[in-house]
Amino acid sequence: QVQLVESGGGSVQSGGSLRLSCEVAGLSSNDYCVGWFRQSPGKEREEVAVMARYSGTAYADFVKGRFAISQDKEKHTFDLQMNSLKPEDTAMYYCATSLSWVCNPRPKFPYWGQGTQVTVSS
Repeated sequence: QVQLVESGGGSVQSGGSLRLSCEVAGLSSNDYCVGWFRQSPGKEREEVAVMARYSGTAYADFVKGRFAISQDKEKHTFDLQMNSLKPEDTAMYYCATSLSWVCNPRPKFPYWGQGTQVTVSS
């Protein structure tokens, strides 16, 4: 059974930083395309960042230069370092994994975490 568990959300003031972590269990490989997504009330879920061993990383324009996705394969985790946070970054953040070795074209993400709330105050 595949399970993803996020941690690291919380409240921070504008300009601050947070680091989200996603622990993955139940997969035979750490090389699949994984990603972070977010959803605010009344808005559709949007992709924040994705990464895969064979296709590198990709970021949404609204986080480029501020967020960084990384992976610790020994620990079976992948993280999202969020710097220079803005109030518009406030959302529920979800991690997800695909069963694709590459992120291009974007694969389906059948496995999701439960989400962790990030709130940025001005």
